[in-house]
Amino acid sequence: MYNWIKDFCDSRMHCTKFRGGVSEPADILASVVQGSGLGPAAYIGNAADLRPIHPDNDLVKYADDTYLVISAVNSHTCVDELQRVQAWAKENNLERA
Repeated sequence: MYNWIKDFCDSRMHCTKFRGGVSEPADILASVVQGSGLGPAAYIGNAADLRPIHPDNDLVKYADDTYLVISAVNSHTCVDELQRVQAWAKENNLERA
């Protein structure tokens, strides 16, 4: 099973098609494979340690998406929460290039 999953994740590439043009393929070095059966489970496992700082806020994770839910009463915590998500992404090699 380990070898099957490792093979599935290794040597993944991505390209973008826009207005009839196609970009050069680029290696995918982090994240999960979108549209795959394994992707949502891999994301949930990878993002298990991503939690809100403030107990009244919530992080909702589904498939490969994360939603930060902050009530109006806690709007003052928004910057802290977003900075935490940004730091987590950097720690986990998920920053935008």
